[in-house]
Amino acid sequence: MYKLDIPLDAKEAAAIKRRQHLEKERQNRIFNSKTRLIGIDKEGIEQQKKDKHNRHETEHSRDESFMRDMIRNDKMTVLLQHRQDNDVRNLNKSMNDFRVRYQQPETRREFDLNDPNAKKKDLPARVSDDDPRCAISGLQKFQGEDLALKKRDALQKEQRREWAMQQIREKQNALQQQKEADRLYDLKRIECDMRAMELENAERATRRRMEIENKNFNLKQLREKEMKTLKDKEHEQEDNYTEICNQAFGDILTENPDIAKSSFGTHRVITDRWKGMSPAQIEEVRNTQEQQRKDNQRIKEEQQQLDSEWARQRMLQTKAGQVMEQRHDRLRTQLRKEVDDANKYLNQEQKAHQTFLEKEVYINPPTAQYFSQFNTTSR
Repeated sequence: MYKLDIPLDAKEAAAIKRRQHLEKERQNRIFNSKTRLIGIDKEGIEQQKKDKHNRHETEHSRDESFMRDMIRNDKMTVLLQHRQDNDVRNLNKSMNDFRVRYQQPETRREFDLNDPNAKKKDLPARVSDDDPRCAISGLQKFQGEDLALKKRDALQKEQRREWAMQQIREKQNALQQQKEADRLYDLKRIECDMRAMELENAERATRRRMEIENKNFNLKQLREKEMKTLKDKEHEQEDNYTEICNQAFGDILTENPDIAKSSFGTHRVITDRWKGMSPAQIEEVRNTQEQQRKDNQRIKEEQQQLDSEWARQRMLQTKAGQVMEQRHDRLRTQLRKEVDDANKYLNQEQKAHQTFLEKEVYINPPTAQYFSQFNTTSR
């Protein structure tokens, strides 16, 4: 045990009393806001201002660098997004072409059940008087027996088995094709990234080269403009002289009968000098109008066929969109259920942790006596 009952030395007691007195005076000077004086460190403030300015400059240069990187990343993102949109568009186009080419209604197994012309293709109940399908009485068979029941059942079972095996094979092929498509898509995306970097480097080089070419082109344009101005003046003088000669010796003043013919073609004339159409020209106009009417009729029929094809394509796309939307709804519902389960589990864990803190950790809250021990000295 410590020996706390030993008397203190007089000198040591005086030193302790002196220190206590100095501490009490220091507390009076520091804790009294009316008598407290605080100096200013000018050099320290200047250094702080200088450090703050340097820090601002560094942050500004860093922000500029981040902005340039962000702009470049945005450009690359937009380029990749456009390429991805083009890939999706081409994939949808290929899918629609495949459906149009290989998935026509006539190629379905159950088309014979939904064939609108089934009755037209079927044989009539009676072909002739000696039709072996007719009974002796001349009526159809009224017996309720089915002689080919076992054979038909066997064929139907075999057919259903073949359909099931074919569906399994098609599903496996589709899964394999999907994996291959994903692998090709990943390779294509990597290739697009590399291509984007190459295009960016090429764009920089091209921009520098274009600036040099623009400068040379502008200088060349300036020289050409000066030469063109001189040539235009010479041409204007020559045109004025030619116009004077044409006015003096032209067809208008000389009254040439061929002046009604237009210089834009044989089918055009000058209206204020024209004397009318000839019978041959009238017949040619009528033949041209008849040909135009036939062409318009043909174009109208082609447009109707094109509209019908587009309507069928829109119906197929609508059905495909409905199927995709149903699939997305199922995935969204499953994802929402998983998130709800995870939130419920986290809520239970949080409540258990809160209960543990309240009952096991925070069992000794601080009192007023604990806070009273602070701010008692000036040090």
